[in-house]
Amino acid sequence: MTILRIAKLHGRSRTRKCALLLERAELDIADGREWRKARDFARKLTEFLASDAESEEGLKIAAGTCLASLASAKEPNLVLRGINDFRHYLARVSGQAPADWDLHDYRAPAGLAAQAGQAAAGQAETRPFYPGLRVFLEDIRSPFNVGSILRTAEALGFEEVLLSPLCADPGHPRAARSSMGAVKLMPWKRCELGDLSVHGPLLALELGGSSIVDFTFPSRGVLLLGSEELGLSQPALTLAGTNRISIPMKGIKASLNVAVAFGIAAQAWIGSKLGA
Repeated sequence: MTILRIAKLHGRSRTRKCALLLERAELDIADGREWRKARDFARKLTEFLASDAESEEGLKIAAGTCLASLASAKEPNLVLRGINDFRHYLARVSGQAPADWDLHDYRAPAGLAAQAGQAAAGQAETRPFYPGLRVFLEDIRSPFNVGSILRTAEALGFEEVLLSPLCADPGHPRAARSSMGAVKLMPWKRCELGDLSVHGPLLALELGGSSIVDFTFPSRGVLLLGSEELGLSQPALTLAGTNRISIPMKGIKASLNVAVAFGIAAQAWIGSKLGA
């Protein structure tokens, strides 16, 4: 979008659009795709807001601060800080809530460059994963939790996500939002508890089990996650048998969100594979 088109917007619509454009510039800078071009666009946009008659005094001051940081920044990371601060100012004054903080590795994982070449040649693109690593969501009701688990499973390299019939729908708008696009990348399907044994040993993530620090993880299997209120059902625990694992907790509350708990246990499992 050109600056001339931005000038045709007014009020909150303008500030919201500018915040979105600066977010796009941040992503381009962060992953190194023509980062100087993205920086220059962000500078021109900020210069426009700093000088436009419609901009309020506070906005002009924030824009000036951003321009000063861009003038002195010589590296992409320093450029990002200035743009990010200004973008969040625009989002705040236009009534937008900040997004969650993301741990995003912008470097392409090994093999993705070759896959990009395959895609350009019209060949099928494959998602890198650890064969045999699956997670089963038993009656998790929150779409946000389902989306977060899908996102983490995709990021850490799980092969598949399995959902019980009563689990929240990954296609729900809230699940799609928290998955940050992973719902389109991560294979998932619904199944019953009785269908899981074909995938290897079942591991129950529940209180009262062996510490994930000491547990000997199998090379393949299914990690079972229970509902937010009740945890895993007795049939699920029975199927897992002695493979009940727990996350050591020292705090008074001793409570973790199910999606967070999955991330901790999943990394312990993957770490054991890498260290093998």
